[in-house]
Amino acid sequence: MKVHALCYGRRMGRRGQHFHGYDEDSGLPHDTAYFVWLVESEGHTVLVDTGMRPSRAGELEYRAPVSLLRDFGVAPEDVDLVVLTHLHYDHAGTVADFPGARFVVQRSEVDYWTGPWAKRIERERWLLDSESLAWLVESDRLSLVDGDEEVLPGISVHLVGGHTAGMQVVRVAAPDPVVLASDASHFFENLEDDRPAPLIHSMPGMYAAFDRITELAGPGGIVVPGHDPQVLHRFPPVADGIVRVA
Repeated sequence: MKVHALCYGRRMGRRGQHFHGYDEDSGLPHDTAYFVWLVESEGHTVLVDTGMRPSRAGELEYRAPVSLLRDFGVAPEDVDLVVLTHLHYDHAGTVADFPGARFVVQRSEVDYWTGPWAKRIERERWLLDSESLAWLVESDRLSLVDGDEEVLPGISVHLVGGHTAGMQVVRVAAPDPVVLASDASHFFENLEDDRPAPLIHSMPGMYAAFDRITELAGPGGIVVPGHDPQVLHRFPPVADGIVRVA
């Protein structure tokens, strides 16, 4: 089983945008990267998250995820399963680009965004890709899961919450466990320093997610955060903006 991280965007932000709690370093520049992840197993091509749509890229150094995949030799129609870790605009924005895929989302994620509370919580609402949510709900290819589930042999999803109501991470058994943490840990530093990001649905849930990620990886496993440019340096490059994780 092969796992690749594909960087489709970069932007320079500030540390205070990426770590909860103000400190003397909060105003310092802090680079952030935007990823989707490709998992290839025998007979299956799995994409974890679909990135953001061009209309929301703004001043991002942006390359359409589908274009990045094509240049890597993967056509959109080759993808038979898409796991959406959550429904924020930078993770679920291009779902319609994958015509043959089944989409796996946690039921609690869809229930939250289609329920009454998300409409009133503006600090979270702006992060939703509402077009993708509507498309998914109307699609006959949406599979809702409740909690932990093996979606293909050796590939499992795990509900952790914290960042969003239905945040899930993906574990790949290949051959040492790989945990694609996505925004359950935006940066290596979040997990290593036990410090959440500021975009939080539940603070206790964020800390519980850290513990669950560590448990899923085990002593010899690999954790891949959702927005850390260091991913591009800690793993061997195979193409421009693409590294081999496992």
